[in-house]
Amino acid sequence: MRLVFECVECGGHYLPPEDMVYPDGPASPLWCSSCQAAKRTAGEREDPLLARVSLAAARAALARRAAESVEPVVGRGDVRPSRPPLSRRARSGPGGVRSKLG
Repeated sequence: MRLVFECVECGGHYLPPEDMVYPDGPASPLWCSSCQAAKRTAGEREDPLLARVSLAAARAALARRAAESVEPVVGRGDVRPSRPPLSRRARSGPGGVRSKLG
């Protein structure tokens, strides 16, 4: 599973490359690729503390999703019914009447 980030500028969710490197430079844990390009042209740099917090939050969410998908279901076992339900035709014959009386 990959890390999912939320852009602090536009609020969109994005999946950077697994190695956190785009062809034109490193990926930001704070900004999506379009916002990162706009910030780069404006000369702004990301706050290193916010970048570490964002990366830690994405890793924690990934670990939580992985733990939720691995947990076994306890006590459920085979939940199929022991036999299929009776159709209307099966209940309308003489056998259906006998089973209701007995």
